[in-house]
Amino acid sequence: MDIGIDKQTQRIVFVLPTFNEEDNIKNTIQQIFEQFTNLNDYICLVLVVDDNSPDETQSIVTNLIKQNKNIFLLTGPKTGLGNAYKRGFKYAIQTLEADIVFQMDSDGQHDTSLIPLFLDKIESGYDVVIGSRFTEGGSIPNFSFFRRFISRVGNFLVRYVGGVINIKDCTSGYRAIKTSYLEEVDFTFLSTAGYSFQSSLICDLVWRGAKVSEIPITFGERKAGDSKLSLNDQIEFLLNIPRLGFRNMKDFIKYSLVGLSGVFVNLGVYTLLTRYFEFSEIFAPLISIEVALISNFILNNFWTFGKRVQSSRLRLRFFKFHIASGLAALFNYLIFLILFVGFDVYDILANLIGIGIAAIANYLINSNWTWRREI
Repeated sequence: MDIGIDKQTQRIVFVLPTFNEEDNIKNTIQQIFEQFTNLNDYICLVLVVDDNSPDETQSIVTNLIKQNKNIFLLTGPKTGLGNAYKRGFKYAIQTLEADIVFQMDSDGQHDTSLIPLFLDKIESGYDVVIGSRFTEGGSIPNFSFFRRFISRVGNFLVRYVGGVINIKDCTSGYRAIKTSYLEEVDFTFLSTAGYSFQSSLICDLVWRGAKVSEIPITFGERKAGDSKLSLNDQIEFLLNIPRLGFRNMKDFIKYSLVGLSGVFVNLGVYTLLTRYFEFSEIFAPLISIEVALISNFILNNFWTFGKRVQSSRLRLRFFKFHIASGLAALFNYLIFLILFVGFDVYDILANLIGIGIAAIANYLINSNWTWRREI
C-alpha cells in the first residue's frame, strides 16, 4: 500500500486506542500534530484504533482524515486495550512503516508537549522512553488514596516478579518505542487482552535488552467521558503477575542448576581434602564452601546472567554475591528455627522448607542487586 510517506525522514506513528472518545479524540490529535510544527526531521502519523464505538468517534476521525492524509483509522471489535494495541502495532509497522511507535491515551490525560523530549531521548540512544508517574518529578495528583495505593502495589509486583526492578512505572500508557524492538516481540505470547498488556510489553522489551529511559509526567485529569478500566481488567492484571514470573523463571532455573552443581563441587572438594589430603573435618568445609561459591559465581556471571549488560566491576559483583549468599544462609537458619522450635515441625522438613525459601530469596537478591539489569 503506497501512503506517500517520505522515506528519508523518521516516521513516528501514534497509536491511539479509542472507545467512546467523541469528546476527546479531535483535540488529542490536533495537539499531537501541533508538536511537530518545528520538528522537520520527522513525519507524524496518527493511527486511531477504534473498538467500534457506538458514539461519534469514528465519524469525527473520518472527517479529520479528509483534512489530513497522515491520520488513519483502524476499526475492530471491542476485545480490550491490549488487543487494540496489537492490531495497531501490526498496522503501524507493516503498513505505515513506522520507525518509532508512540503509545498514548486518547482522552487528553497525557501531556503532548513532552513529545519532543521523548524524541530527544530516542535520538540520544534509548530504545524505549516511558512517561513515568512514579519516577522523581512524576505525579498522579487526581488519584484517590485507594487508587494511588493500588497503582503502587501493582507496579511493585510487576517490577519485582517480572525482574524489571529498575523500571519505576511499568504500567504507564505513555511510551515511545523503537520499531526494531517491537518487531522482536512475540505478541502471540503476550496473551493479555486488557490493561495488563502494558506491563507484559515493558517486561518483554527489557528482557530483550532494550535500553529504557523514564521522564517524569503528571498524569492529568480525563477531559471528558468515563474511565475504561474495568473489574475484569484488574482481575486479569493480578492473574498476569504469575505469568510474568514464569517467563522470568528461565534465569531462576539456570540459577537453581548452578546451585545444584555447587552442592557437588562442595562435596567433591570436601571429600578430596579430607580423604586424600588429610585436612581436618572442621577446617575442610570452609575451603569447600568457598570453592563452591567461586564456582557458582563464575557460572552465574557468564551463563545465568551472562546476557545482562553490566557496568559494575567483576570484583564488586563477587563481593555482593558473597553477601547475598551469607544473607540467604542466615535466612535459611532463621526459617529453620521458627519452624522447628516455634512450631515443632520435623527437623528435616523444617530445614528443607528453609532451604527452598532461602534459595528463592538468594536468587531475588542476586538477580536484582548483584546482577541487576542495566537500563
